[in-house]
Amino acid sequence: MTTTEITTEPRLTDGERALLPTDEEVAFYAEHGWYLSRKLFTDDEIDELTAASDRYYAGERDRLLPTRPPKLAYWEPAKGDVQRHNDYVHHEHDVIGRILRKPLIGAVAARLARADEIRVFQSTMIYKPPISGEPSNIVPWHFDKHYWSSSSSERMLTAFVPFHDCDVQMGTITMVDGSHRWQEIGADDTVVRHFADRDRDQLEEMLAENAAHNHAEIRKIPMVIPRGHVSFHHCRTYHGSGPNVSGRPRRAISLHLQDGDNAWREFPLSDGSRAAYNHDVLVRRTPDGRPDYADPEYCPVIWRASARQGG
Repeated sequence: MTTTEITTEPRLTDGERALLPTDEEVAFYAEHGWYLSRKLFTDDEIDELTAASDRYYAGERDRLLPTRPPKLAYWEPAKGDVQRHNDYVHHEHDVIGRILRKPLIGAVAARLARADEIRVFQSTMIYKPPISGEPSNIVPWHFDKHYWSSSSSERMLTAFVPFHDCDVQMGTITMVDGSHRWQEIGADDTVVRHFADRDRDQLEEMLAENAAHNHAEIRKIPMVIPRGHVSFHHCRTYHGSGPNVSGRPRRAISLHLQDGDNAWREFPLSDGSRAAYNHDVLVRRTPDGRPDYADPEYCPVIWRASARQGG
């Protein structure tokens, strides 16, 4: 058994069940494409996560990826004082992985996605330095499903977990309200490329064109997130973030989550290739030879329906 597998079904305490989204909040998420949680992580858990991330940046790993995927985000000290992105932290570091697999996070995600099972899809640790003019600090408007075109599900979502109070001055994550419900206008399949590999002005124009196509107002909602709270957003919700002008680093993890029905799918591109994700060179194969997005080594289950209500 790998270190990332669950040996028993998760359970929630009475106190944790009280932190789950209400029916009204689930309906709000369906309408708006985002949800700001109650306090899901204790102060001790956030302290432990922060200390573990410090050790990670200092080079501590419990394991390394067996091969380097082609589009891996992986900051190293030689890259300097830019915005740091490190994928697969839940796999490489046991303490970080354990905290991120907290069953309560999966239970909240399951409520929002109306899913029976929630698995980790990816985890990216982010460090936005307190340098207001640093170009990498600006994250342009995008939605995650574009980069997950090889995934079959439309219910995937992301939990954004800051290590501290996170507000506009820190360059917090900002949602375009209700944009997950827009009908996307035709676009060439360069949209499957990560925002870091695309022109920022082009992404801004794409947001405006999609809003106009849907006769929709672009309502940008900054997530003001108290320490220990988590913001969740739908995989088709446009989001981005501005500069960090707070004078201290903005530190967080984007925990991307998939429902139990998600699987690899073939998604052809116009150049004759097909959309791919970093998992495709790492995960085990299904009996018919497809990448298995349920591989517990990289995509562990953190919630199943049988555990709901603690039963």
